[in-house]
Amino acid sequence: MKPRPAFADDLAAARAEAFALLARGVADRRHAFHTPTLASIGLDGAPRARTLVLRGFDAETRSLRLHSDARSAKIAELAREPRAALHLYDARAQIQLRLEGRASLHREDALAEAAWAASRPFSRMCYALAPAPGTPLAAPPPAPRDPDSGRAHFAVILFTFARMEWLWLDAAGHRRARFAWGEAGEEATWLAP
Repeated sequence: MKPRPAFADDLAAARAEAFALLARGVADRRHAFHTPTLASIGLDGAPRARTLVLRGFDAETRSLRLHSDARSAKIAELAREPRAALHLYDARAQIQLRLEGRASLHREDALAEAAWAASRPFSRMCYALAPAPGTPLAAPPPAPRDPDSGRAHFAVILFTFARMEWLWLDAAGHRRARFAWGEAGEEATWLAP
């Protein structure tokens, strides 16, 4: 029987494990946390969810960086209602994170410029497509040829979470915890799984 990890009974270790997995999701494109699900409120008031690619994580500010086409519905949704949630699940580690926070949008600032400059040409092609995402078409559009032509449609979503629920599934006993950051600092507590 393998020893239980420190995070099984230590809130600080659970938070550290969650943050380490978020950092790994940025660095390793094959890691499960590389593609979180973003949930927002649609313009019609209904919930919306979609998968994005995790491009950056700053543990100190609890901010995650995601990229999007500025013409997409999620950008209009987040501009109207910046409260959002991210869901991440690593089946191998049996760890789920639910993050709640606020999104800020960046298009013509230093953050967006740095993110665009760091993007690979293949990634830039996603934003060069015409027409806008979600537009009904009679047939699939041709692939774009100029990766730099998409810069006008590129946006950064900076998601800063104020609440995190961590769940670890284990045959010897599941563990669940909630972490919240507010004016009084960090509050952490165990929850019934």
